[in-house]
Amino acid sequence: MAEELLVPAKTYLSTGVQFGRRGKTKKMERFIYKVKPNGIAVFNLKKIDERIRLVAKFMAKHDVYVTSRKKIVLNILKKFGKITGIKVHAGRFLPGTFTNPNSENYYEPDAVFIVDPRVDQQAMKEAILSNIPIIAICDSNTDPAYVDIIIPGNNRGKKALGIIFWLLAREILKERGEIKSDDEFKISFEEFIS
Repeated sequence: MAEELLVPAKTYLSTGVQFGRRGKTKKMERFIYKVKPNGIAVFNLKKIDERIRLVAKFMAKHDVYVTSRKKIVLNILKKFGKITGIKVHAGRFLPGTFTNPNSENYYEPDAVFIVDPRVDQQAMKEAILSNIPIIAICDSNTDPAYVDIIIPGNNRGKKALGIIFWLLAREILKERGEIKSDDEFKISFEEFIS
């Protein structure tokens, strides 16, 4: 029997997480369900769901540094960090964070989670230089050449990013045994993105 989605398909669809951009890269094709006549790529919800599960399992057991300078995700990241205890940096990534041991911001994580490889280029560059594995939310036309674990999805919309991080928070807590079921996760999606 096929595994159920983490949330009903209707919930995923209401956030727009499935909508990519116009166009697609070769490496992102495997995550795309179809391309609409207007050229907009539509991601396969099962692939998004599978990757959220995979990343949650990884993050529950490893020290992952989550970062983005995208304004629409800053409060979501702060909430995610508060709920999970995972190190989050919301805002401009400070040069030397992964590469300069003399910097007061220096950090050596097991992996780095980047919200958008196009926007968070400094964090990407430093992770690559330091051989830190990269997890990233990749849009349909992203080149994920240096990304080790891809979460396919819309990385431009607040609700789309909110559903990804809300589900990651819930699944991480379940993986750690801090909660036993979805019902024990008392933070609503609406509260998470407000």
